[in-house]
Amino acid sequence: MTNIDTSLLENLNIKRAGEQQKPRDKLGQTEFLKLMTAQLNNQDPLQPMQSGEFFTQIAQFSSVAGMQELQNSFQQVATAMFSSQVLQASAMIGRSVLVPGQGVQLDGAEPVTGVVELPASTANLRIAIFDAGGQMVRSMDLGQQPGGDVAFSWDGRGDDGEPLPDGEYTVQAGAEYDGEFTALQTFVAARVESVAVGGNGQGVTLNLAGRGGIDLASVKRVM
Repeated sequence: MTNIDTSLLENLNIKRAGEQQKPRDKLGQTEFLKLMTAQLNNQDPLQPMQSGEFFTQIAQFSSVAGMQELQNSFQQVATAMFSSQVLQASAMIGRSVLVPGQGVQLDGAEPVTGVVELPASTANLRIAIFDAGGQMVRSMDLGQQPGGDVAFSWDGRGDDGEPLPDGEYTVQAGAEYDGEFTALQTFVAARVESVAVGGNGQGVTLNLAGRGGIDLASVKRVM
């Protein structure tokens, strides 16, 4: 603190029984008050501490104490928010969520579904499905679409109408603007199998079927 004679530290017994000595640059409320009292008792009678200096030191300590209380409050809020995230994530187990990406898993049981983000209305929205070898196996023209989220669904059949084998596929979307197609962000549906919590409260991860882990914050929608 400003104007506190730090040499007084050597004359004060601020070490409590059974506790280690605190670093001299980190004083608690009790230590600060002891220093203030000692400084008042040991000040030069011919040059006493001015009231302005005294209240400045009090204000400085109050500011530090207030910041500590604010930090503790933020920590409590952060802990509560993290606990809420864990509960929300746990409730997603067994449900499907929309997450960013292009990779999908065809299992023959359910159609592949997802959403395309359109920045503006388009004359034609096209969805293309590619197999693991990069060969396009299905092309779907969704026609004119307004801007915003546009849902799509693939039944697992190729352009010839025949069912395709189960496995990994890639979804790509493009919208026609000024006669040319522009690639767009896609979100695909995946089922949540489990939830993992990072060490020391560092993030919540959803483990998705056929996709692995993804951060909870990346989820666009719970279906």
